[in-house]
Amino acid sequence: MNLEEAFLFIIEVVGTIAFAISGIRLAAYKNFDLFGAYTIGLVTATGGGTLRDMMLNLPVFWLQNPIYLAVTGLSLAIVIIFRRMLVSHNRLLFTFDAIGLALFVVIGIQKTLAAGYPMWAAVIMGMVTGSFGGIVRDILINEEPLFFRKDIYATACLAGGAVYWLIDVAGGSTVLQQAVCAATVIGLRVCALYFNWALPVLTYDVKKEQISDKAKIDNPEDLGDDLKE
Repeated sequence: MNLEEAFLFIIEVVGTIAFAISGIRLAAYKNFDLFGAYTIGLVTATGGGTLRDMMLNLPVFWLQNPIYLAVTGLSLAIVIIFRRMLVSHNRLLFTFDAIGLALFVVIGIQKTLAAGYPMWAAVIMGMVTGSFGGIVRDILINEEPLFFRKDIYATACLAGGAVYWLIDVAGGSTVLQQAVCAATVIGLRVCALYFNWALPVLTYDVKKEQISDKAKIDNPEDLGDDLKE
């Protein structure tokens, strides 16, 4: 293992711990048992990388090395020991989630490029690696996935990937690309929290449509040609 591979491995382990803690913390809040909490933590930490490897036709990373199972167990122990602090503070969940998201975006980009795919594909795979585990986590704990809400989440992943791409075009070092990419993702998530940044929401006024439909039923002559057949 060369220096770059060792650095990426460390990033992946740290990201696994961060994402696993965020998943286990939510499972504890929902009163899951220990096995259920461990499962949620593992899915959160490995879901994105699993989908990435399957899409890139690569061996699934956590099936090649049991350390990811052990790291998830360590994360569970951390939540058990510091449960009072971790479960009751939403900002800590946000912190772990943001760190895991940023590091996994970097990992996703690096692994995609190493597999010989172009940069645009690497940016997409970075988003998949960072966000898909959280989608599965939210579905399993019966929450609306954060990915589909108005929060700056997937957008932060894409922005981080775009910055990575720009620095690569400018001739910046790999370490600089990784650092600025991660900082961009975390920075956007923090700004979204403190300044209430959000994407426009696609809305549909259900009540207005219900009133309109009721008026048509009460006044069938207003239906026009819809009923004249």
